[in-house]
Amino acid sequence: MDVQGIVEDIVSEVQPLLGLGAVASYIPSLGDVPAENFGVCVAMSDGPVYGAGQWQQPFSIQSISKVYSLALVMSYDYDSIWKRVFREPSGTPFNSMVQLEADNGIPRNPFINAGALVVTDRLLTLTGDAAGAVRGLLRSESGNQELDFDAAVAASEAEHGHRNSAMAHLLASYGNLENPVDLVLENYFKQCALRMSCEDLALASRFLARHGVSAGGTPFLTPNQAKRVNAVMLTCGTYDAAGEFAYRVGLPGKSGVGGGIVAIVPGRCSVAVWGPSLGPNGNSVAGIAALDAFTTRTGWSIF
Repeated sequence: MDVQGIVEDIVSEVQPLLGLGAVASYIPSLGDVPAENFGVCVAMSDGPVYGAGQWQQPFSIQSISKVYSLALVMSYDYDSIWKRVFREPSGTPFNSMVQLEADNGIPRNPFINAGALVVTDRLLTLTGDAAGAVRGLLRSESGNQELDFDAAVAASEAEHGHRNSAMAHLLASYGNLENPVDLVLENYFKQCALRMSCEDLALASRFLARHGVSAGGTPFLTPNQAKRVNAVMLTCGTYDAAGEFAYRVGLPGKSGVGGGIVAIVPGRCSVAVWGPSLGPNGNSVAGIAALDAFTTRTGWSIF
């Protein structure tokens, strides 16, 4: 199959969509990113990498970082995190606090903000530096030792992160944080402010396509753990549009409000796309269309 030709065709096909939606502006540092940017990268589990568009331009990965913090916690602590976070789709916006109170301080899943704060808290307990652990994993798996936090984005998120702060205090009030609220928030904002390209993300995610095997060829997760991370990505990875994403794309995926999406074809490859303009659920309009086209053209889907 001509994967390079397919990704080049996809970049051309999504051009009319690049002006649709809106760039995230509630984090001011993200609001300045040009809406016409777009890139795609496919990293095969056995080595070859294909890319088109602005696939090597770094951007803020935001909530995509939640995949790697969850994987790290599971690698250290197997599945004890599930005593503190549920695994169900939320059906509400990623920054909603309604269910958190209704469920007595147990977030609905690890990919909404409240759940990610609990995962970050656990990783902080396990490592002493949650954001640093996520950065270290992504550097190791991508092979890019230069990838780092965007200090301006992290500061912008901290300055305007009142809702996340409220969530963290609410979690703490239910006894579902082990560390000081300010320290958890600092690590959470930093990991969301990591800058990576589509190439970096696709490479860094191949352990999920390789049933937990790391870039170095050794197990990072067990096959069972990798299966479970992929399962939660499928059901919860694209906020309150996970059903639509599964219907259109048919792969485990995780989006971020920076416009990136990572998707996994177990046993075959990982795919990363980037288009900053977001639809009403906080997912990249062009990115979802590109992944839809990719699975349609290749026939690579879990269904």
